Amino acid sequence: MTESPAMAPGSMTDRPATNAAAFAASQEVLVGGVNSPVRSFRSVGGTPYIVDRAAGAYVYDIEGTDYIDYVQSYGPSILGHAHPDVVAAVTEAAHRGTSYGAPTLGELRLAELVVGRIPGLEMIRMTSSGTEAAMSAIRLARGVTGRTKIVKFDGNYHGHVDALLAAAGSGVANQGLSGSAGVPASVVADTVVLPYNRVPTLDDDVAVVAVEPVAANMGLVPPVPGFLEGLRAECDRVGALLLFDEVITGFRLDHGGATAWSGVTPDVWAFGKVIGGGLPVGAYGASREVMSFVAPLGPVYQGGTLSGNPLAMAAGIATLNLLTPSAYAELTAKAEQLAAGIAAAFSAAPMAVQVPRVGPLLGFFFAAQPVVDNGGATASADSGHYAPLFHALLERGIALAPGPYEIMFPSLAHGEKEIDRTIDAFSDAVETLWGSGRD
Repeated sequence: MTESPAMAPGSMTDRPATNAAAFAASQEVLVGGVNSPVRSFRSVGGTPYIVDRAAGAYVYDIEGTDYIDYVQSYGPSILGHAHPDVVAAVTEAAHRGTSYGAPTLGELRLAELVVGRIPGLEMIRMTSSGTEAAMSAIRLARGVTGRTKIVKFDGNYHGHVDALLAAAGSGVANQGLSGSAGVPASVVADTVVLPYNRVPTLDDDVAVVAVEPVAANMGLVPPVPGFLEGLRAECDRVGALLLFDEVITGFRLDHGGATAWSGVTPDVWAFGKVIGGGLPVGAYGASREVMSFVAPLGPVYQGGTLSGNPLAMAAGIATLNLLTPSAYAELTAKAEQLAAGIAAAFSAAPMAVQVPRVGPLLGFFFAAQPVVDNGGATASADSGHYAPLFHALLERGIALAPGPYEIMFPSLAHGEKEIDRTIDAFSDAVETLWGSGRD
């Protein structure tokens, strides 16, 4: 690891000088010292590094240590941190005002960019988070169909909506929980949780089937051949709506999202992360006919004071304008190189490892066979191997997500130097932790 240049403390006074001191202070005023549970390092142990700044492929903690970052804000920073075009767009927008509570041209332009890239998508509504997008998409599906039952899949995460927290993947699984206190049984009474990658037989009281088209909250689990096609056919058979939760895959997987990648068109989409260029954002959308049910056109209410925030719109526009088909080809090549290097690093280790890759998305499991559902992902997490690997890599300047159910997010800013250093770090960490030679 190298040391970053000294940074001015800005307006902060009495700033803690170490990660440990800052985290101790945070625990006095923030629940668990964090604003999202996985950041607390509970899943891996130890003290979180406290980020001071980020640039490109790197984050820098308050002690001045740099890390090659594969968290990338859990996906939004697809261009790398603090991309000059995004920073310039946000700065320009901020000079005009940070929030209006009124329509803007930025909302129009970003909506045009999103709709123009997704086959079958005709209208969207902006929100402030992916959770809001999923929540609103579910409400819309119930309003359109007049039904109440929701089908979701074990290990798929659709935000912290009460009705969707059952068997909810990384957001909950990283905390060792299967749901959440404070969610009454009545709220999840109409939620049916089924195994991922198995096409269910639906009843005609199902309003919506919600699915991550490529599961990325239980590690990376691709859809098996026929799964998404089968869901489409089964929803059509009973008149249910199919919801693709593309908060992660939307404009991260492909120029046209999971719809273009898979050839399967859902009825409703939820988006987030990349479309805000690193600022808080979400969106849900559908055909013009389905979206006509949303207020003010129809009876399904949804609103938000900061929805369509002008800074988020500016960042999203700048980001999507740079995400050309060639950019996705470049991202995929980086992920391929990383996947091959990580697999090679484990080739002589005493345990079997799977390194799934779907386009630019990348993960790994401690498993002898490809993982196809949450049972396999949980077995990998329960192996106990992730935490020591996480810390060994962190000591070598590589930052992965602090939980075994997350995936890696290479960005366009990760160059040959960063990829080579990452592969070398994996090789050295595996050798140090487990030596060579299988049992």
